[in-house]
Amino acid sequence: MKHMAAVLISCLLLTSAVHTADVQKPNILYILCDDLGYGDVKVLNPKGKIATPALDKLAAGGMIFTDAHGCSSVCTPTRYGIMTGRYSWRSRLQSGVLGGTSPRLIEDGRMTVATYLKAHGYQTACFGKWHLGMDWAVKEKGAAKAGDAIEGGKNLQKYDYTKPISNGPTSLGFDRYFGISASLDMAPFVYIENDHVTAEPTVEKTFVRKGPAAPDFEAVDVLPKLTQVTIDYLNAFKKSRDANPADAKPFFIYMPLNSPHAPIVPSKEWQGKSGLNAYGDFVMETDACVGQIIDALDKNGLAESTLILFTSDNGCSPVADIPGMEAKGHFANYHFRGMKSDIWDGGHRVPFIARWAGKVKAGSTSDQTVCLNDLMATCAELLGEKLPDNAGEDSVSILPALLDTAKGALREATVHHSISGHFSIRQGNWKLELCSNSGGWSSSKAANKADAKTLPKVQLYDMLADVGETKNVQADHPEIVEKLTKLLEKYVADGRSTPGVPQKNTAPIDLWKLGKKQ
Repeated sequence: MKHMAAVLISCLLLTSAVHTADVQKPNILYILCDDLGYGDVKVLNPKGKIATPALDKLAAGGMIFTDAHGCSSVCTPTRYGIMTGRYSWRSRLQSGVLGGTSPRLIEDGRMTVATYLKAHGYQTACFGKWHLGMDWAVKEKGAAKAGDAIEGGKNLQKYDYTKPISNGPTSLGFDRYFGISASLDMAPFVYIENDHVTAEPTVEKTFVRKGPAAPDFEAVDVLPKLTQVTIDYLNAFKKSRDANPADAKPFFIYMPLNSPHAPIVPSKEWQGKSGLNAYGDFVMETDACVGQIIDALDKNGLAESTLILFTSDNGCSPVADIPGMEAKGHFANYHFRGMKSDIWDGGHRVPFIARWAGKVKAGSTSDQTVCLNDLMATCAELLGEKLPDNAGEDSVSILPALLDTAKGALREATVHHSISGHFSIRQGNWKLELCSNSGGWSSSKAANKADAKTLPKVQLYDMLADVGETKNVQADHPEIVEKLTKLLEKYVADGRSTPGVPQKNTAPIDLWKLGKKQ
């Protein structure tokens, strides 16, 4: 009997150990939409006019986060935060975005989520819009400069597209990459596989902007292509795992989609489906593509072992014709003020859905304030590890929220950033903005020039009582303004917003100098 008891205990311990390993090393699929507004997802905005059945189903099987934010209200800086767990304004990019041939933004030697997971036994892949810079070979002496190729033109002809591209995704921890260098409206219009273009840009095309393009490259094909490449990867993963189960590694797939960012190019089969406009059609196609990927997970028996994270980099863009949609009853940024580019929540509050079968409670909701920077710290906690002091300086694990074990707020505070470099800090229900207006594209609509001169230099909102940021109460709460200003100054000075040894920012930061232009 004693022997049988010992065997039983050993089996129980082994089962527990296997279960723990499974919990600590799930596959991770991170899907990032481009310019998808919070209100574009039907389950988040029941009165919305766009059908999103795949995302609604994903939410029903997992957790909705109602207070999730990109660290910025535009593309590149949010992606930097996702990959590094660090606010982008600590880097050389303190306003705006990169172009299609801008040099790599992520600093040499900086840990990324991909390098971290790869070092911990993951196979890693990125399929989609990179937009974090890469170094293209040049025909003549000299290097590309930050901001090159945003508009296209003669400068794009100086690159040698036959040569390898250096310092791209495969130099930052990804075993495999397939996608486009930046936004779909930024040349060169080519697919990149690992460190080479799949076809040289020998013709010129216009996808909002004009530039060199591969002859067979068409904007309308990009979303379906990225979807199929991802499905092929999942199918191959299943086949390889079945053939060599002892050598199987979990995967990390980062899938930054090109949609529904401009050019707004829904496929023929989706045109007119929303009954709203082309943007609504493109959102529906995006939803369907996400559904296809999740179906591929399910069909390959990977659902229970995969943590799916779905989100967007920032709010809906004015290119989508926000006023026209609102006239038809669709509010892409829900009831939040502003749009992509703005410091107001419409600029950076994003849809965020997590599904992890058997771990994350189906049909659940979290009101924790979270940031897309939090991926790195979440991965570390999943693995039972602690990040080094010089990595993930602004990343906080959301695992307690996912597993419903959180005791209080996860983040001390969250810093937001607008396209023009304006700062905001949110702590609890208080949100302080170091500018008199939106800090983005909505500024000219917020007040006429005469009024703008008399507006207070800062804004303070009680987000619990006034989620639409309509009443600036900075004059009523000078102590809150002072408290949050000092906390933000501390975050800047310490080079981090999480506990740990202070770090250096890549470039000098002047909160108030950046905030002079409204």
